Amino acid sequence: MPPPLLQELAEPVARQRGVRLLLLRDDLAHPELPGNKWRKLKYNLLAARAQGHTTLLTFGGAYSNHLAAVAATGRLYGFRTIGVVRGEEHSPLNSTLAQAAADGMELRYLDRDAYRRKQEPAFLATLQRATGPAYVVPEGGSNTLALPGCAELVTELATQTNFDALCVACGTGGTLAGLLTGLAGTRHAVGIAVLKGGSFLQQDIDALTQAATGTLYSNWSLQTDYHFGGYASFSPELLLFIRQFQARHGVLLDPLYTSKLLFGVLTLIEQGYFAAGSTVVAVHTGGLQGWQGFRQRYETRSNWWPVLP
Repeated sequence: MPPPLLQELAEPVARQRGVRLLLLRDDLAHPELPGNKWRKLKYNLLAARAQGHTTLLTFGGAYSNHLAAVAATGRLYGFRTIGVVRGEEHSPLNSTLAQAAADGMELRYLDRDAYRRKQEPAFLATLQRATGPAYVVPEGGSNTLALPGCAELVTELATQTNFDALCVACGTGGTLAGLLTGLAGTRHAVGIAVLKGGSFLQQDIDALTQAATGTLYSNWSLQTDYHFGGYASFSPELLLFIRQFQARHGVLLDPLYTSKLLFGVLTLIEQGYFAAGSTVVAVHTGGLQGWQGFRQRYETRSNWWPVLP
């Protein structure tokens, strides 16, 4: 695939602070698997093939971008897919699960207590006795094999521009961990946590980079003040920001990840976090399929909707 598009963002606050702000449009890199989802799955698919697996088994919530991506991957690359969904069975299926099912994913449901055991080897063994042998992709796709695919983004970016800082939204931390391995201790990385209480991600990211490379990196920070109440929480302020950002730049952000990323990055610029004269790159990791589910849940609670494709 060609390097993703870089779009300059002429934001007044960046100009005032002497910061050049660029948006890396990784959401445009793959027509059906945009952004970090394809990058995190790439080397997992190669490993699954090498191990002789024909089935992918993974986990996620009812509106999960990850479940949607794994289902699409199965259809595109000839894998049977099984998605284990957190919570009660949906009838009728919401838009995300309906698309996953249309892509051939077999949906199974676990109550929240059972779902919390999804990483236990004994629990996984019991689950696979019911589903048959499968290559297990963790929730969010974040494991050591996710890192090299995300690290490739750094190489692609470096062919296009010099930069001082690379910023990304963090849910499970796998994308940021991959970027850190790609940066290899050079330049600065910033993670914007999208979950409330996301400080636990510091340990998870360190564990991933150490497992993958044997290295703990210090050239990064995790910002935990821009979650807007927690994962998938409703906020009129955030929706207004999305709409205004789209009007200024012609770019749609998603309500769970990239909107919080850009809000956080612009706030950090305003606070002087980045030095004058620096070039800051924010990564648009996709996730736009989540809009359908978000509107389904909150349609009656706000008039501040952006223009959706």
